Amino acid sequence: MRYARVATLGVVAALAVWAVTCKAGDGPPPPPGGPPSVDAGVDMRAETGKSTSFTARVTLPQGATASAYRWTVTWGDGAADSGTLGSTEQVAASHTYATAGQYTVRLAARGPATADTNWDTITAHVDAPGTPQTFIGAGDIGECTFGWPQKTAALIDTIPGTVFTLGDNAYPYGRAVDYAGCYQSTWGRFKKRTHPAPGNHDYQEHLPTDPSIVDTTADGYFGYFGVVAGNGPVGNYSYDLGAWHIVVLNSSFEEKVVLGRVLDTTAQLAWLDADLAAHPAPCTLAIWHHPRFSSGVVHGSDARLTSFWQHLYNAGADVVLVGHEHNYERFAPQTPDGTADPARGIREFVVGTGGGGYDTLDVSKVTHLGNSEAGSVDHGVLKLTLSPGSYHWEFIPVGYTLAVGQTPPEYSHTDSGTGSCH
Repeated sequence: MRYARVATLGVVAALAVWAVTCKAGDGPPPPPGGPPSVDAGVDMRAETGKSTSFTARVTLPQGATASAYRWTVTWGDGAADSGTLGSTEQVAASHTYATAGQYTVRLAARGPATADTNWDTITAHVDAPGTPQTFIGAGDIGECTFGWPQKTAALIDTIPGTVFTLGDNAYPYGRAVDYAGCYQSTWGRFKKRTHPAPGNHDYQEHLPTDPSIVDTTADGYFGYFGVVAGNGPVGNYSYDLGAWHIVVLNSSFEEKVVLGRVLDTTAQLAWLDADLAAHPAPCTLAIWHHPRFSSGVVHGSDARLTSFWQHLYNAGADVVLVGHEHNYERFAPQTPDGTADPARGIREFVVGTGGGGYDTLDVSKVTHLGNSEAGSVDHGVLKLTLSPGSYHWEFIPVGYTLAVGQTPPEYSHTDSGTGSCH
């Protein structure tokens, strides 16, 4: 607020000087300016010879006019693009790299005056076509009481690649203060390579102060992650990672009894269909928070996610990653109603193991019923190696939740394997 007041006073002073020194007919006053806030997003993964999309956001000072600001992105290989900022304050560009390597991408925005300038940078990792991509993460993360997020973050620190989250990133309520606490000090260390997803706790920011405010907007989540999280309050988005197309959806529409009108399922499904049609990749992976299938005893399977699964199944998607249940479970490829389908089915991984406690798995179900193939209550991360036409998975624990002698035979401490795309 202090910055906004200073910027406003500066604009008022400039207008006052113009009013005193200029005569009528000398033209309009100069447009209000001030340094913008620039968010270049997260590090890019690109392939040589293939156009790569870049989305960023330039947030203007109060009262500033978008058309008075220009942006310039330098790609690190000698090329640059520029344009005038639009009313949405978003920057969209694309670039094709000729040579593999690492490049510093710099986005700068300048207003009416030279001083009205700011910038942000990311790193572009450019690989040869067909290079396998490392994709690593978990959900249900930021609860630091027992030290598990510190351990999962320390593991990810040692593994290069793209990081994902599966929602419920910052407990207890997903507020800005929650993200600034446990999450920032652990998983926040690799924020510049993280593609997030929201969970139900991210829509509980009013719960501790005024539960009567039901139409929440996940301001803590969107404010912390910025442009990479998409546009609130839903925040669905997609991106390419090597030969794979990644889709991030918001499954908290099922909380609408609490949240009021905030999330529109129909609009999200329409967006999903259009996105899948526009990106006919050989391999597709989708992410959201609540599991369609689970052997967990706290939440379990959720049939309300059938619509997501059906639309992805129709488009030939391959893998779904979810959290919510604080455990790990892997399922065989299956249809939206849970019928085994090794030819066209989607494989689901439940990875609610980032640090927020643990939820028991039903030993009568896990590895026995509902196409469940493996399960664990250990904290850890899922590491995927995404290759053209295939994927390898490895669940890496950071410690055993239960003593070896107390672990049911249906539970696994590790899990790995390989699957093929349709």
